[in-house]
Amino acid sequence: MKPIKSIERLTAAFRKLPGVGPKTAWRYAMSLVDADDETAREFCDAILSVKREVHRCIKCGNYTEDEICETCLTRDNSVICVVAYPKDIPPIEKTGFGGVYHVLGGTFSPREGRGIDDLRVAELVERMKGVKELIIATNPDLEGEATALYIATKFRKLYPDVKITRPAQGISVGSEMEFMDEATLTRAFSSRREM
Repeated sequence: MKPIKSIERLTAAFRKLPGVGPKTAWRYAMSLVDADDETAREFCDAILSVKREVHRCIKCGNYTEDEICETCLTRDNSVICVVAYPKDIPPIEKTGFGGVYHVLGGTFSPREGRGIDDLRVAELVERMKGVKELIIATNPDLEGEATALYIATKFRKLYPDVKITRPAQGISVGSEMEFMDEATLTRAFSSRREM
């Protein structure tokens, strides 16, 4: 049977998404093939809309449809939680955290060609006026730990009166924030430790 190029192309597009293997990509593609035109149009419109309307908050770097996100406008700015990516924020939100965030845009990773200067550390320095606590919530893997150590060391010298903490107990080494359950994250945040 001759392959259908448009289905192969759609399957290949789904495979580019994280965590989507060949079988899942094929199922997604077939689901859209079987969908009515209105459903397919809604799906395409949703993708185009998110690409047009969503951008980074100019303060924290999280995703928003506004210039400054609601979190930055309405939350306690004296506690900043530093994360690597916007995808790390939703699970932390479930813990009841009431401060603001700062998205670095990655972690220090020479293996991937990403240095400290490629991260939004300078922007974090600009936000430190009035900050009482800096929570460094990068993943507990090699890159996340190296990034956390760098920030803690730098900011301890620049801001000796600011409490610098890291989520503790409950997060296993090699875990990723976006996949953690609410109970584990809540426990980790309630028992965070000073660095």
